[in-house]
Amino acid sequence: MARKIALGVGLAEFPFATAAGFWRWIDLLEQGGIDSFWQTDRLLGATPILESLTALAAVAGRTRRLKFGVNVLSLALRDPVLAAKQCATIDVLSAGRLLPGFGIGSPQAPEWAALGIDQATRGARTDEALQVIRLLWTGEKVDFSGRHIRLAGAQIAPRPAQADLPMWIGGGSPAAVRRTARYGTGWQAGPETPAQAAAVIAAIREALMATGRTIEPDHYGAGIPFRFGTFADPAVAGAAAAYRARTGRDPAGVFAVGDAATILARVAAYVAAGVSKFVLRPVAAGEAEMLDQTARLIDQVLPRIGTLVGDETIKDQEPGVINI
Repeated sequence: MARKIALGVGLAEFPFATAAGFWRWIDLLEQGGIDSFWQTDRLLGATPILESLTALAAVAGRTRRLKFGVNVLSLALRDPVLAAKQCATIDVLSAGRLLPGFGIGSPQAPEWAALGIDQATRGARTDEALQVIRLLWTGEKVDFSGRHIRLAGAQIAPRPAQADLPMWIGGGSPAAVRRTARYGTGWQAGPETPAQAAAVIAAIREALMATGRTIEPDHYGAGIPFRFGTFADPAVAGAAAAYRARTGRDPAGVFAVGDAATILARVAAYVAAGVSKFVLRPVAAGEAEMLDQTARLIDQVLPRIGTLVGDETIKDQEPGVINI
């Protein structure tokens, strides 16, 4: 089966001075041929970050072509019935453009202590929530008795527009590998380098043999912070330091900082590792830089994706997508 390489763009912190600036940026993604928009999920903190599902609902109303997802929704912090209903509603009203991604959340997140949730239970809570959400999306009545979730005759309608709404799973731990093999229709890397992503993909494929399930070969994704510039740029220096503090890893192994060739080379390394879907996050300070960095990505990188697979043109392909 042919793999489809697709470039999406992600947003974590909200760098825009006004809502109008955000919508100018979304319009740029829609009109520029970017495949999808991805919002990071955070509930608490002093740094401005949009609530993810609310943001996707708004973007659904603004756009007609752009797909969108959460990278990734922390299910242990959410009511699964509400999350299932929200996802189904967004998918219906967007005519099937939602790409839901789920995970257990960062152990360093402030939500666990603030909300009184034992973070040691986040994996078990997420596994139960994934089961419940998938069952609710069928439209049938759901009875479920788990350690953390109990339902009796729960049912939602309308069902998602997509008959088999995707369920992307995030995380690179052995538990995340098992979770992806049991419930996922795709996997989304977090801080993994290309070599680390290749190892996780291989582990998922091995685990799938035990579950008897399959995941499409082009349903493996990665996130790449990118910047047309240098590591000395203030925006990059701050982001790199935060990444190093959070992961203990060298940001140079994941960040793509330089020119278009540098960004293409980093994407190519992930493609060689088995990754097909990309969330490229602009490393930018403020609205003007976000628009400039994204416009450069569209103008200088997107048209050259075909060169990664020996094809100089992506004519007749979906916007932001190339088949290999």
